[in-house]
Amino acid sequence: MQDYLKGLNEAQRSAVVETDGPSLVIAGAGSGKTRVLTFRIAHLLSEGVKPYRVLALTFTNKAAKEMKERIGSVVGQHIAGSLWMGTFHSIFARILRYESKHLGYPSSFTIYDSQDSKNLVKSIVKKMKLNEKAYKPGSVLARISAAKNDLVTPVVYARDVNRMTHDKASQMPMIHEIYARYMKECYKSGVMDFDDLLLNTNILFRDFPDVLKKYQDQFDFIMVDEYQDTNYSQYLIIKKLAEKHKNICVVGDDAQSIYSFRGAKIENILNFRNDYPGYKLFKLEQNYRSSQNIVNAANSIIEKNKGQIQKNVFSANDLGNPVRVLKAYSDVEEGFLITNDIFEKRMKEHLEYKDFAILYRTNAQSRVFEEALRKKNLPYKIYGGLSFYQRKEIKDLLAYFRLTINPADQEALKRVINYPARGIGKTTMDKLILAADSSDQSLWNILINPNISQLGINAGTQKKLANFVALIAQFKAQLENLSAYELAAEVASASGIMKDLHNDKSIEGQGRMDNIDELLNGIKDFTDSKQEEGEPAKLVNFLEDVALLTDQDNEKADDINKVTLMTIHSAKGLEFKNVYIVGVEEGLFPGTQSTDSEKNLEEERRLFYVAVTRAESNATISFARSRYKYGELTYSRPSRFIGDIDQAYLDVNPEDFVSNEKPQPSFRKPGLGQANSNLKPRIRMNYTSEAGQSKPKINFNASNTSGLQAGMRVEHERFGQGEVVSIEGVAPNVKATVKFNNAGQKQLLLKFAKLKILT
Repeated sequence: MQDYLKGLNEAQRSAVVETDGPSLVIAGAGSGKTRVLTFRIAHLLSEGVKPYRVLALTFTNKAAKEMKERIGSVVGQHIAGSLWMGTFHSIFARILRYESKHLGYPSSFTIYDSQDSKNLVKSIVKKMKLNEKAYKPGSVLARISAAKNDLVTPVVYARDVNRMTHDKASQMPMIHEIYARYMKECYKSGVMDFDDLLLNTNILFRDFPDVLKKYQDQFDFIMVDEYQDTNYSQYLIIKKLAEKHKNICVVGDDAQSIYSFRGAKIENILNFRNDYPGYKLFKLEQNYRSSQNIVNAANSIIEKNKGQIQKNVFSANDLGNPVRVLKAYSDVEEGFLITNDIFEKRMKEHLEYKDFAILYRTNAQSRVFEEALRKKNLPYKIYGGLSFYQRKEIKDLLAYFRLTINPADQEALKRVINYPARGIGKTTMDKLILAADSSDQSLWNILINPNISQLGINAGTQKKLANFVALIAQFKAQLENLSAYELAAEVASASGIMKDLHNDKSIEGQGRMDNIDELLNGIKDFTDSKQEEGEPAKLVNFLEDVALLTDQDNEKADDINKVTLMTIHSAKGLEFKNVYIVGVEEGLFPGTQSTDSEKNLEEERRLFYVAVTRAESNATISFARSRYKYGELTYSRPSRFIGDIDQAYLDVNPEDFVSNEKPQPSFRKPGLGQANSNLKPRIRMNYTSEAGQSKPKINFNASNTSGLQAGMRVEHERFGQGEVVSIEGVAPNVKATVKFNNAGQKQLLLKFAKLKILT
């Protein structure tokens, strides 16, 4: 038996070695799906399959890189290096570059990021003289992206009654026209956005059957990771490529399908058996990540969903601690509770900061935890925050790189034609853009036109434009001769960016200079690594790597040992020893918009399942009794999802769920045969349609504090309970210093503070 098979359990081994025909691998959380996918590919290669005949698709570059390295350790890196392995976008960008002539794009097309796309939409809305407040770039692009993922082109969009009706109801009836202009501008500039990489691959395979046949013939075996996250566009490409050989293996977990807002369709994995009759089904049900209590708690959550492929996930790890449920008086106290717990647990158990993660439903929830962590002086990182590659100085230099590769890239040209300042102002740019629009050409073509003097641009400015054109042409002439690092360093210097930043002596300027140095260091590392591996190391290769980065690929080494703050969506695929799932309240998780249909509610429950299964040793769920909403302190109810968990696996105080608000939770004893049956009765939430309504104001009865003295116990509606340390001042400005159990010491002006005297 090959060495790589020895460490696999029976289900994993079957999924690795049975490679003929269509296969569906349902992998529960922490069940080793990456390992199975990796060794399945290694097994094919060790059996003599040529690496270039294997297509493996992932959702992050990081996952693809790690898998390729692990495969290389089995069959040799030189063999693994020839695999067609990468993200959907990187693989299909590669195919589109090879076949670009069929679609009329240059093989050197550049790729817009979201900010480039927003800038283009903004300029189109302005040209169309539409209401810029109604047509917000983010909202417009979301509609365009949804259409592309459904393979709806601008012409089809304009005939789609449902989409047009939706746009009209959203006060954006001209999205179809913006979409058409957006696509035209991208084509003219020789660029694609992320969604175009999938849309254009579908168009390529649809309109050029010989091209499709070439790739169908090439790929004997196709493997897809995280299949439950595929959208319709990705699904169709995979289905077409697998038509000939039908040796397709998809790996995923329907219980972790949480990206419908990005167009992901859970039906793709649920209906696999209909697409491929006679398929083999493999179930990976042993969770190697989490304790038994965490796995059992997660199972009791997901069993409430009707739309799923049944499996019995189990753990052979230690029983572990029950899942804790914490109640806080307010979101502020919730921040202190969690932060204090991290501080104490880290000290007591000698853990590192990276062993802790705080997961929330929405990004806005991070604020109170950031403040609490800063006050406790605990290092943290916000996952999915401003990417290094989104910083202004980095985007400026990258824009020069993009222009060097593709001078028709209009957004890149507009960004740097006058940076560093070279005396090319708005009036000149308006004339150039008008000329480009009226002649349906790129800005670059206008700049290199010998008749540019006819645009009413003075001789001095014409010379400046000519110097800029010569600069870009100088860079472009060196594309093939210089490595990525050599050309990047040349561009950074000759463009004037380095000099401009060097002249800025402020702290911020020094920081920007450091960022440019860091970028060049990264390009040097990229160049050296690629050259060592015998792969192309030109600027075009580096730029494509950057354009296709995901959030997980952007993590820097110095960010590793910090407490992680992130949305649950961002946490998928990650694991931490200690996980805190915060803000688990009705109206927040699940959100009010998710309770309008069973389908939406089931996705929210899957999201909660994903959150719990990120934990290895300890999972803590918290909710706040109150939080501000629209400037008013409102009452919060614990989420129905807490009631979904079998209390046999919970450490919870049922009294925390008793309130004067309707509906009230009821309790029942756990059923026979349940583990930990000596724990408190299971919480059952009986939610009605009222759960989707606005939360009522909290009714907090404050005491008369005229007789307040040091040593008394008090309660505050936001900070919780505490003890009065001292009283000072004279009426009406009497102040009380209170040491709260979780929120720390506060000095409160009694005429404004609402305190309830407990003792």
